Parts: sequence; structure tokens; C-alpha cells
Amino acid sequence: MLTASTVDLSNCDREPIHIPGSIQPHGCLLACDPGVTVIRRYSANATSMLRTEGELKGRQVADLLGEDATHDLRNAIAQAPDASRPAVIAHLRLPNGDHFDIAVHRQQDGAILEFEPSLRRTQPLQLAREMIGRVKDIADIDLLISSSAKLVRTVLGYDRVMIYRFEDDGSGKVASEAKRADLESFLGQYFPASDIPRQARILYMQNPIRVISDASGTRVPLLPQDDEARQPLDLSFAHLRSVSPIHCEYLRNMGVAASMSISIIVDDKLWGLIACHHYAPKTLTMSERIAAEMFGEFFSLHLLSLRQKRKLDITTEARRALDRFLQSASHQTDVDQILASALPEFQKLLACDGVGLWMKDRWTAIGTVPPEGEEEALAAFVSRNSEGRIWGTKSLSTDFPAADYPEVVSGVLSVPLSQIPRDYLFFFRKERLQTLNWAGNPEKTYEVGPLGDRLTPRKSFAIWKETVRHQAEGWREADFEIAEAIRSATVEIVLRHNELMQEERSKADIRQRMLNEELNHRVKNILAVIKSLVAAPGQEEVPIEHYIGSLRGRIHALSHAHDQLTRGGGGGSLSDLLQAELLPYRAGLNTLTLTGGTVTLDARAHAVAALVIHELCTNAAKYGALSRPGGALTVEWQRTADDDCLIRWNESGGPAIGPIGRKGFGTALIERSIPYDLGGTSHLDYKPEGLAAEFCIPGRFLNWETPAIAEELPPVEDAQPTGQSQPLQAGVPVLLVEDQVLIAMDAEMMLADAGIENVVTASSSTDALNRLKSFRPAIAILDINLGRDTSVPVAEELARLGIPFVFATGYDDRSIVPEGFADVPVVRKPYDSVALLKALSDRLQGR
Repeated sequence: MLTASTVDLSNCDREPIHIPGSIQPHGCLLACDPGVTVIRRYSANATSMLRTEGELKGRQVADLLGEDATHDLRNAIAQAPDASRPAVIAHLRLPNGDHFDIAVHRQQDGAILEFEPSLRRTQPLQLAREMIGRVKDIADIDLLISSSAKLVRTVLGYDRVMIYRFEDDGSGKVASEAKRADLESFLGQYFPASDIPRQARILYMQNPIRVISDASGTRVPLLPQDDEARQPLDLSFAHLRSVSPIHCEYLRNMGVAASMSISIIVDDKLWGLIACHHYAPKTLTMSERIAAEMFGEFFSLHLLSLRQKRKLDITTEARRALDRFLQSASHQTDVDQILASALPEFQKLLACDGVGLWMKDRWTAIGTVPPEGEEEALAAFVSRNSEGRIWGTKSLSTDFPAADYPEVVSGVLSVPLSQIPRDYLFFFRKERLQTLNWAGNPEKTYEVGPLGDRLTPRKSFAIWKETVRHQAEGWREADFEIAEAIRSATVEIVLRHNELMQEERSKADIRQRMLNEELNHRVKNILAVIKSLVAAPGQEEVPIEHYIGSLRGRIHALSHAHDQLTRGGGGGSLSDLLQAELLPYRAGLNTLTLTGGTVTLDARAHAVAALVIHELCTNAAKYGALSRPGGALTVEWQRTADDDCLIRWNESGGPAIGPIGRKGFGTALIERSIPYDLGGTSHLDYKPEGLAAEFCIPGRFLNWETPAIAEELPPVEDAQPTGQSQPLQAGVPVLLVEDQVLIAMDAEMMLADAGIENVVTASSSTDALNRLKSFRPAIAILDINLGRDTSVPVAEELARLGIPFVFATGYDDRSIVPEGFADVPVVRKPYDSVALLKALSDRLQGR
């Protein structure tokens, strides 16, 4: 047996408390053979308590207790083969006239009989039923814990009753307390694991109730001492087993004189204790003890059921929240934004202090998270160690020494968001000591016993605080289950997003093919229009110079119309659209009449109408009224009663129209675009004298402004120079920067016709800058867009050299002019010789 001089904190876990060699003084003990026939050992107080004399070893049990009592004891032990469930006989009368409560159980190769004086007959079952009835209908864990502490104190009369819950690291917290009003509260107080050594926890599992009647009481030895020293008696299941001197001192340092503990066992693990303290010696009767033990077992089962229910409720609620998240996310396409905006919802699902999202090398976080700049290293560490699974730790700095911020966060739970270990959702917890609640004054002093002040509760807590630094609250099984549910939901979102992206890519491919087909068709139409423009004057004999000038003007007008078509995305008026599309065909002897009110088409309707009108104009120029002189085209539009726009297109004076064979792509666009895209109507009548078409655009795409107008478009004269510009001097040196060789040759020919043959051409900005090292032009022509390059560096060098220049572009919008050169003139392509020469002349004169 350990002595006081050999006991300290370092050997608490090695103290053999199950074989103390002694019992508590409020009862006596007899150890017999298995048949309860002969006494082998006995406690030193057995002779006085049983009122007998002499040596008890070797005596017959029946001679000491009587035949009737011995018979009852043998029957009882036969019915209780499990040592952890001692048989109990309440208020048994012995031959000496005294009544005892007797507990009997088998131990190793013998039987142990424990005797406690019984003052009155009580019914433990009735008392247990009354206690259980008070809490059986409670459906909330916190209420069960708080109510049970009050109930036990009321029934058993202890000064303080606490329900003490063990944490994952073995430490404990007072979760509930009922106490005398004048006592200091321990509610919420933590105790280190060392306060309840490992072997004590084993005994709490084996023997679920433990009573200490007097922490200062004497220890009654077992006799004969030689036998006890040679082979100590195992008292693991004995109610009277004496108490470790360390624990007695611990209680005395708290001012506690008597205690009782009831084990709370959940899922075959020691969940906690119902710990009772009394500040004066107190002994429970065996009936009260049995009732308390039965209540403890019911409490454990009820707690287990409520924990399972809470776990199910939490999981169900998490699933519901995730379902709502999935439902809301299903309408969005930006998965990064979906998950980032859901961080507050994720934080509600799982007890944590902060949440972070590492996705596509970007960090989004809320709450308490690692310092800025540490997230990439953390994600890389988790990627190396988690193997694509959910991974958690309560001590990050231990597992990942580079995480030198334990005072900020110590606990991490990582949830991978894809099969490739790259993107993670992190849950963080603070260091545990930051959240501890020490209910009393940590500096309060208690009596210091002979084993040293290290054993006081306050000092042991201070020591424990040093050992649990840089640790967070551990992640529980329920946390991992919720994390798995979150992972399932987020992975579903990511997969759905990938499916949507694939679907969008497929749609984009289809749109691209349609765009290419339409672009190909438009290019063919433009080329056909140009061909018709080139061929049209061939029917009459006209001077070649007139023919060339007219052709250039018409092509120039066609480029304006094409710009109008491609720039119509923002909507516009129907009249402007018609005029722009018909502009190339106003030259000559054709009659064009437009009649209708000012109506504005929105972006969608404008794009569709532009396509249809462009096709109508192209077909008219190929086969209809605009394909020969004297042809006439009338376009009328009017507002209907439903605010729709009814458009009538009538051609006359063109070639006779024969039977229509297979319809081409352009005809299909004319007939189907407005009905399909706008929900309107289209009708085409190919009369012999010319096409008569009727279209209806729904009013929801329109905005009517003014009454109807009528306008007959006059023919466009060939482009002539305007204003008084001095002609360029022959031989003036010119730098031409143009990446298209045919366009460059066309410009060179225009300049050569004006007597300017000293032209140096460059196809890129680098080429142009090299040319400027040996060639100094009087003026330069710079194409703004040079494919993969721009002429901005050349413009800057020319400005530095003081050489004037003009920009050239095929765009109709000056927004493409480089910043800082807003005052530089712009010549539109395709080049018109008159406009080009005038721009160069004006620029030189201006300089």
C-alpha cells in the first residue's frame, strides 16, 4: 500500500486503487470462499460491527450469521454472477438482533460480503421510479442535465451536485450545478484530466456508483495483514473500498468532507459523472445508493437517446440548409461566387469561429481565420496530407509547424471541393484556452495538505493550462458528418457548374458555327453587291473615269451601310436603318420612297430588322427593282391598333420574277427571323412585277414617337471634293503603314495618280520605326489596327519628330483613336482617293 510520503502527481496513474487493502469505516467486509461457507479475510471493524469476538478467519459463515441469513446470501450470490452487479439484501436481521443492508458479489475465486447498518426498511425501486419519472419526458439535453442536478440534490440531500462532462482530451467541465446558496459556483469550470487518473476512470466504468462517507475518515485495514500483503484482495466492485489518499486530500483542499459519484456511460464510454459534494461527513443508505445507481443508468440511456436525436436533428437541419443552398445555387453559374456568398450559412452549420474558401488560388474568408498570406501554405499542406478526404486537427501548429499562429487559430477542419486536391473549404476554431470559463478566482487559496500544494484544484488547473496550449476544441463525429454533407453539396454544385459550362460551351460552338455561316453568307452577299455594282454600268457606254468614280462612291456608301448593320446592337429608328441600308443603291435612276412614323426598335428587334432589311436590299440589288435603272422601291410602315409596326415592301420596274425554286439561306432569314425571334409575322408574295412583302413587329419591341412622314430619297451623286484644299506637291515623301498588301497597293496607286511616287510602305510598327531611321517623310498615313500590332509607337515617334500624320481605319467609331491623339484626322477605309488626298493636304497646311 502506498504511503503519504510516496504519493505525488507523477504516480497518480500508477496508484493501485483497486487493491487498497482497506475499506471505509461506515461498514464492514467479509471475504469468503465461493460457496459462502468459510471466512477467509475480514475488515478490522467486522468483530465490533457484527458484535462478535475472536479471530474470524476460518470461521463458518453460518456460525457467525445464522443459517437463515447464510441461506439468503447464498441464494442472492447465485442470482448475481456478474461482479459488477452485486446482489443486495435490504434490512436483513442477524442473530444478534441488528439489521444490515448487505451487498454480495463474486470476486476472483471467492465471494465478498459488505455489511452496512440499516436503520429502516426502504424501497430503492420506488425511490428510483420517482426520480426517473421527474425527467423521463424531458426532450432537451441541456434541460435534462440542469434538471437532473437539482433532482439528485433534492432527493439525496448533498450540499452540491454537479454534472461533470468529460472532453476528448480527458479534461472535464461542470455542465450543470445545484448547490447550497452560500457556496462558490463551479458551473462552467474546467478540471484537468489528471484530477481523475486513468485507473479511476476504469473503476468508474466497472462500478458505476462511488460513495465517500468521510474524506478525513480512517482507513479500516483488511485482516490478516500477512495474507493481504502476499495477495491483495481486489475490491474493484466493492462499495466500501477505501479511497486514494491523493483523492481524499484533493477533496479536503476543496473543503469537501463527503462525496458520491454516479457514472454516466454513453456508447460504452465514460461520458461524465454526477458528482455530489457534502461539506460534512455523510453516508447514504444502500437503498438510496441503489436508487441513485438506477437513476444514473436511466440518465445515461436517456442522454444517449437525446444525443442521437440531436445529432439527427442537426444533420437533418444541415441537409435542409444545404438543400436550400443547392436550390438557390442551381440558378447561378459563377460557382466561386456561389460558395463565397454561402460562407455565413456554412458557419451556422458547424460550430466554429471562422470559415475560409480557397478556390482557384483565391481566398475568401469570414470570422477568425489565419493571418493574411498564410492561406496558400495551409492549402498546400492539407493537399499533401489529407489524401483528398475530409481532414481535421485540434492542434494545427503541432501537425504543421509552419502554422505559427496558434493564438489566432488552432483547430482546422478541411473539406475538399473536387476530386483534384486543389480547392478547399476550411473551418477554424480558436485556441481552447481563449474560450475557457474559470468560474471562481484562480488565485483563491485552499488548505495545503502534506502532499504539497500542487494537488489543489487551482494549482492542477494552472499546470493543465500549460499542457493544453495551442489546442482547440476537438472535432466530433457529428462535425465530420456535417462536413461530409457539405462536401456532397458543394461537389454537386461544382459538378453541376461543370455540366452547365460544358452545355454553354456546346451552345457557344453552335452559335459560333451559325455566326460563321451567317458571316460567310454576308460576305458572299457583299461580294455579290460589289459585283453587281461593277457590272451594272456595263449596259451603257460611259466614260471609264465616270465609271471608276461612281463605283468608288457606291462601295464607300456600302461600307457605311455595313457599319450601320454591325453597330445596331443598341437599337435605333426604323427610318435610319432603312436609309443606311438603301444608301448604296441611291446612285443612279432608281426611285426609293420611305413612308412612316418615327418608331424606335429596341436592341433585339433592331438586330433582327437590320438582318431582314439587309437581305431584302441584297436580293433587290441582285434580282429585283434595284438591279436595273428605272426600278422603284416603296417601303411603308404604320402603327396598328395593338401598337405593332406593319411594314410593307413593294418593288416594281425590275426584271420579271419567274417561279421560285429552292429557297436559299437569305430567303429563309427573311421569312423566319421576325416570326421566330420576335413572335411577329412575315409574308412574301413574288409577283411578276416585283416582290410584295409584309412584316409585323410586335409592339413590345417598339417605341412610337411622332406622326407619319413621307420621304423620297434623292439619288446620290458621285463623291466630289469639297472645300478649297491646296493640291499636294508632286514628289512629297509619304510613309504608309498598312498591314494589308492589297489595300496598301490601292493607296499607293491613288497617291501615284496624284503625282506622289515617293511612298515608303511598312507592314508593322517595328518595320515603320526601322524605316524612320533612314527615311524622313513629309507626312504619314497610319492604319490604327495592324492585326496583332497597332501603330501607336509609330504615332508617338512621328509626334516626337514633328512629322504630321493621319490615321486610317475601317471602323466608323472614333473611340478606337489612341489616347492623346484625338486631334489627328481619321480617313475611313476603303480609301477614297479624293478624301485621302484632301486629308493629307489639309493636314500639311494645318502644320
